[in-house]
Amino acid sequence: MEKEKNHVIDLGAIVSRLWERRMAFVKVLPVVLVLSAIYIFPQPRYYRAEVSLAPETGGTELSGGLASIASSFGFNLGGLSSNDAIYPLLYPELFESPQFLVSLFDIEIRTADGELQCDYYTYLKDHQKKNPYTKPFKDASRWVKSLFVSPKKSVLGDDAGINAFSLSERDYGIMEGMKDKIVCSNDKQTDVTTIKVEAQDALVCALLADSICARLQDFLIQYRTRKARMDLAYYQSLSDSALLEYEASAKQFSDFCDANKNIFRQVDMTRKDQLQNDLSMKQATYQAYQAQVQAMRSKVQEKTPAFTMLKSATVPIKPAGPKRVLFMLGMCILAGLVTSVWLVRDLIFK
Repeated sequence: MEKEKNHVIDLGAIVSRLWERRMAFVKVLPVVLVLSAIYIFPQPRYYRAEVSLAPETGGTELSGGLASIASSFGFNLGGLSSNDAIYPLLYPELFESPQFLVSLFDIEIRTADGELQCDYYTYLKDHQKKNPYTKPFKDASRWVKSLFVSPKKSVLGDDAGINAFSLSERDYGIMEGMKDKIVCSNDKQTDVTTIKVEAQDALVCALLADSICARLQDFLIQYRTRKARMDLAYYQSLSDSALLEYEASAKQFSDFCDANKNIFRQVDMTRKDQLQNDLSMKQATYQAYQAQVQAMRSKVQEKTPAFTMLKSATVPIKPAGPKRVLFMLGMCILAGLVTSVWLVRDLIFK
């Protein structure tokens, strides 16, 4: 019984102890408030733009009905009701792909003040604002690290440019940083895809959101129509070859007719019939291939997905962060909790 009493925490004693030593909070909290203000106020502002689109998904009417019923219960059958390997639920995974992220490096951006116009890669590499108070410490730690570890270069060499297959350490770090600035999410019930882009300039933010949305649509169009475009290119090549053969046969037939206007010999008449039959066959072959080309063009148009833009990109008016007041308040609350535990540690842990 005595042992159980020793493990009971006396809340009244704790409150009394904190009240007796309340001057410790008067000393700690202003210091924490000043230090947190010194840290958070020089932090560069950032803006956030958002776009939402609803892609067209393939599937039969029956499967579409099942998907609607399942979505009402919080399930998604998009991958089952579609013949595509990349359906809306996998779009966020696409934004984790190095090939897709590296393809965004060449997006042209410009700042709201008009002083900077370059590609997105250069903007991330050379024009990012940093906290002047923390920058010397980061530069010092990077310098110390360089003394022991040499920076990794691309296996393909610098002449190969930026290649997603083999990135240098610097380019890989830039790509990893993009994953925090470009976020794609998908609503499992409605299949609505939302893309959120973060940048230190409002206009850059909106331009990136609009361009990335266009790149995503172009990627999906290229994917959905790839087989139809391959078939179109194949039949187009056959049609071009058939046209050359038809033109050659037509010229041969015309030359023979011009050279033999008055045909009396049976051998010449037979030769003319052969050339005419060959010309008719080449013409029929060319027309058949042309019909296939037109059919494949219709197939490409049929396979091209349509996207409904639910929310377009706009230039944000107010910055999304950092939340300076909330940060300072949170640091003061944390400091108060730590100070309280320190003052009553003997009452809690004895």
